[in-house]
Amino acid sequence: MTTDTDAPSADIGVPAESRFRRFVPSSSLRPHLVLAVLFLVVFTTISVLRYTHYAAMSWDNSIFVQEVRQYAHLHAPIVTIKGVDYNILGDHFSPIIALLAPFYLVFPSTVTLLVGQAALFAWSVGIVSRTVEQVLGDGERGARAKGLAVGVAYGLSFGLQRAADVGFHEIAFGVPLLAMVLRNLVLKRWYPAAYWALPLVLVKEDMGLTVAMVGVVMLLQRQWKPGVLLTVFGPLMFLITINLVIPHFNIHGHYDYDSNLPGGSIAQTLFDKPLDTLHSLVNPVVKLHTTGYLLAITGFMALRSPYVLLVIPTLFWRYTGSVEFYWGLDWHYSAVLMPILFLATVDGIQRADSGRVEWLRSYATKAVIPVVTAISVTLCVVWALPITNATDPSALNSADRVAMLKRAAATIPNGATVEANITLMDHLATRTELYWVGSGPARPAQYFALDLSYGWSDPPSDVASYAQQQYPNATYKVIFNEGQFQVAQLVSG
Repeated sequence: MTTDTDAPSADIGVPAESRFRRFVPSSSLRPHLVLAVLFLVVFTTISVLRYTHYAAMSWDNSIFVQEVRQYAHLHAPIVTIKGVDYNILGDHFSPIIALLAPFYLVFPSTVTLLVGQAALFAWSVGIVSRTVEQVLGDGERGARAKGLAVGVAYGLSFGLQRAADVGFHEIAFGVPLLAMVLRNLVLKRWYPAAYWALPLVLVKEDMGLTVAMVGVVMLLQRQWKPGVLLTVFGPLMFLITINLVIPHFNIHGHYDYDSNLPGGSIAQTLFDKPLDTLHSLVNPVVKLHTTGYLLAITGFMALRSPYVLLVIPTLFWRYTGSVEFYWGLDWHYSAVLMPILFLATVDGIQRADSGRVEWLRSYATKAVIPVVTAISVTLCVVWALPITNATDPSALNSADRVAMLKRAAATIPNGATVEANITLMDHLATRTELYWVGSGPARPAQYFALDLSYGWSDPPSDVASYAQQQYPNATYKVIFNEGQFQVAQLVSG
């Protein structure tokens, strides 16, 4: 028998209006939610404009489209752009991307991934903004304005804008996860911080080292149990991933990116010639410039917080890597550093305010937030970041060229095997079996779709002849030829 004291009290006697209010954000959350929605629009606009104007900057976005497309249909993540039967888990370990599969199944479009990344970035904006308000005195006068100001500065940061500009990458999931880790660290919620750190190992293999660094900073705070857990779990997952998981799926049976390191492997980089490794961290000078800018956008206040140490693993692999793109401020490589730096800044403000150095206390409490906001806004203009030039004709194709590329794409039917270079990839990846030009299947590809206007040292004059060089026993004919873009179709072979 159920007595009155045993009965659930859920909604008995509660007016429908009161029940509805449970799902309405509180007044303390609404401003930050509005800010997040505004940046959702900003990030979506930046990335979708590039897509609709056929202005993709690399093949990466198309690679992730193929991966999510495979997950959506419950297939192994075979990404033909990287090669025949190429399982992308043998390239980088990013299974967290499968979370986008249900959305892709409903909306099978490249735009689904772009909006998904924009939503993840926007979520992190709300996290940063709300955390700053709480740290600086939840409910106190001026705290909300400061939180919103830092949220704006963070949303405008070059790391997030440039990541949105170059299309979807797996780091999209790392940004809000790291924001939640830093939020809980700053608020001294140690176990929630540890729990949010654990799934980072599913974002990308190097994130295991970042997880370990979260453990280190917890140990510095004398949080022994979660600190030890993460300092053991992070490196363990990193080693398992690069030595067992990735080689298992890799067509060559090894981790491909060892070759980017100075010694040719992680062990040699760390132990064989450590002085050479240290030298590589500061040479060439662009690496020092990058570090300087990363700290400058925080008004250098992030240096006051131990949580700034979390940037070290990412900067270490970037600076020791041989790929020049890693060293600078472009592309998506700085996105995961933004939540670390901005929330380390607010932690630095809090620590400086309780410190004994008067000038530092005054700078932290009165100047840092205006400085950080001013720097972000200024860099938007000085560096012509996407939010200020999203419609710049030099970054997008003209209406006539867009119309021409649409006509070119329309000549290729759904389900066809296609070899292409970057220009049409984002628009073919959702509906064809797509290969990078020159790495197609053993059987002749049915179509070649090549932009001859860039990316070639010596572009072919006739794509049909070029295709026949790739498949000597096949015959092709050009079915589209406009504005240095050609499509060739297989006739026989």
